[in-house]
Amino acid sequence: MHTTQPENEHLEDKNIQSSVTSQILTDSNTSEHEETKKIIFSETEETKEPQMTKRACPPQGTLNKYITNGILFFMLWCVTWSISGLDSLPGGNLFGLLMIFYCAMMGGKLLELIRIPSVPQLPPLLGMLLAGFTIKNIPVLSEFIHVSNTWSSTLRNIALTIILIRAGLGLDPQALKHLKGICLRLSVGPCLIEACSTAVISHFLMNFPWQWGFLLGFVVGAVSPAVIVPSMLNLQDRGYGIVEGIPTLLVAASGFDDIVAITGFSTCMSIVFSTGDILHNVLSSLRDVLLGMLIGMLLGIFVQYFPSGDQTNLTLKRACLIVSLSVSAVLGSNRIGIHAAGGLCTVILTFIGGMKWTKEKIGVKKITSTAWNFLQPLLFGLVGMEVSVTSLEANTLGICVATLSLALLVRISFTFLLMSFAGFNVKEKIFIALSWMPKATVQAVLGPLALERARISSAPHLEPYSKDVMTVAFLAILITAPNGALIIDLLGPKLLTRHDPSNINLELPRLELH
Repeated sequence: MHTTQPENEHLEDKNIQSSVTSQILTDSNTSEHEETKKIIFSETEETKEPQMTKRACPPQGTLNKYITNGILFFMLWCVTWSISGLDSLPGGNLFGLLMIFYCAMMGGKLLELIRIPSVPQLPPLLGMLLAGFTIKNIPVLSEFIHVSNTWSSTLRNIALTIILIRAGLGLDPQALKHLKGICLRLSVGPCLIEACSTAVISHFLMNFPWQWGFLLGFVVGAVSPAVIVPSMLNLQDRGYGIVEGIPTLLVAASGFDDIVAITGFSTCMSIVFSTGDILHNVLSSLRDVLLGMLIGMLLGIFVQYFPSGDQTNLTLKRACLIVSLSVSAVLGSNRIGIHAAGGLCTVILTFIGGMKWTKEKIGVKKITSTAWNFLQPLLFGLVGMEVSVTSLEANTLGICVATLSLALLVRISFTFLLMSFAGFNVKEKIFIALSWMPKATVQAVLGPLALERARISSAPHLEPYSKDVMTVAFLAILITAPNGALIIDLLGPKLLTRHDPSNINLELPRLELH
């Protein structure tokens, strides 16, 4: 009796505890259920609120974005009108620049929206070029939208300066050391052979003097990193040709190729528009090149240490100093008549200066990239406005296309031969040769310069040659930019060997586009 009573009490205590525990669990479950109901209810109400706001009268999303951008564009015009007055009205320079910029931006965006199945994206710069061409050749628009030659020339030279700055900053010493001779061959050889072949072809087909033929050759001899670099990055991300270093090679060599073409064009420009014998002009051009190299090295060493690393806003100060020195070098050299010095000075200045910088180099690239984003629509829009359908003759157009096509054929063949001694197989050599043809940015800058110089020099007998140079440059962009992008993206997977990118240590520098 004494043993059973405690056991019964113990069992009763367990029953009480179990009932209390079950009550607590049920209470907790009830409270959790109520809390989840509250959370679900609050979430449903939160999801309902945006739906109600979307249905409200003020628009949101994409429509709101377009309305806001339109109002900002209109207010920008209002500000410029309040400052400049008549120059911002239809027919004025500021009005023309604003309209060209806006139309070129719209042309680039529209081309980005065009999606054709199994066809790569076309470069937006083509839409910018066609926007300017459309404005020029529609009488209602061209009557009110135009820009003076002085303004247009200055903007193109500033755009050229930004291109050279980005080319100098984009040169990677490590990649150049790794690629060595093959990069030098690819950047110099095809450009020079196309310039020489263009000079010969244009001399016999277009009746160009030899100096004008070489000038035209260096205009069309440069490739466009704006087309090549994004296509190469796309192939690299997918693993094509990365073991052989093909994307690395093409990206690194594209910057050098532009420098060679711009330097050769500046030299030919000095010869074409100079008086005196050819030997004197060649020696003068060589003097300008050496002077530009010397000044560029001195200024490059200067910007390595000024501003010093302990200053605030270091990246912004370095970018402003680089841009101001480079613009002064390019525009100043043109002003005093040593045209070949400014561009070379800018490239060497930025390359030497960037070698000393570490993190600030990336920041300077971003700032110059922002400046290029504003200048690119203006550049291609202005180039498109230089080409008038009424001034083009069918015979001239056909001869220009024939000259460009034959020179491209020589370039592609010579590039294939150059790569024959670099360790690539036949498919890889074919891909490199065909990929080394897109043209865009340099042609947009250099094409109109000869025409502007002929107008400034009051040399009407040189204007026909200048207009033909402009026409060939326009056709080079129109034909090779989209076709080059298509060739790279379509033939890359078929001609290059694919490897897993995660297992490969890639050395491809993310160069800026220009």
